This record gives sequence, structure tokens and C-alpha cells, in this order.
Amino acid sequence: QVQLVESGGGLVQAGGSLRLSCVASGNTATINTMGWYRQAPGKQRELVASITRRGTINYADSAKGRFTISRDNGKNTVYLQMNSLKPEDTAVYYCNAESYYSVPPYWGQGTQVTVSS
Repeated sequence: QVQLVESGGGLVQAGGSLRLSCVASGNTATINTMGWYRQAPGKQRELVASITRRGTINYADSAKGRFTISRDNGKNTVYLQMNSLKPEDTAVYYCNAESYYSVPPYWGQGTQVTVSS
């Protein structure tokens, strides 16, 4: 089992920045990919960015050029630096971890990001 705890959400004005962190604990050696998803009210959960243990990164088009994902394998932590935030970035952001093995992905409890115009 893996547990994920997010932090760093909050309220920010448009154009501002936030940094999200997610710490994994438990059987962390089984984790390959870690990432961030978000879900806005009335919308489906969507991928924001992901990073594999070896550092391969994938961004959603909406995140490219504004968000940066990084990972510290020694600290079992993944970060999401969000710059130039827009009101449409308002959502609950969830940390995700995927195992090397065929088990369901792990999810954090979510952290609210609100961008005011």
C-alpha cells in the first residue's frame, strides 16, 4: 500500500504562482509514475502532468509552458510548480501514483486551488 499526502493549495490571484507537494509513504519502492490530476466542478478529472521514476515527463497542453513537475525520489516527493495561473486552473488537484505492478493507482485526498480574476 502507498499513501499520498498533498499540500500547497490555496487562493491566488490570476497571474500568481503556487507550488504543490505530494509526499508518498508506505511501499514506495513499487511506484513508477507520479503525477498530478485536477477536477473542476462539473468536469471530469484530467491529467495535468506526470513524471516517471527515471524522469520522463508528460504535460497536458493546458500546463505546457506554465507548470513544471519535478520529483525527488530520495524524499518520495513530487512537486508541481504552477506559474501564470488562470481562473480556469481552479480545481481540486490530486496526487497520483502508479505502481510497476498491475494494481489500481493510488490517490491523495486532494488540495483545492482557487484562482481569482
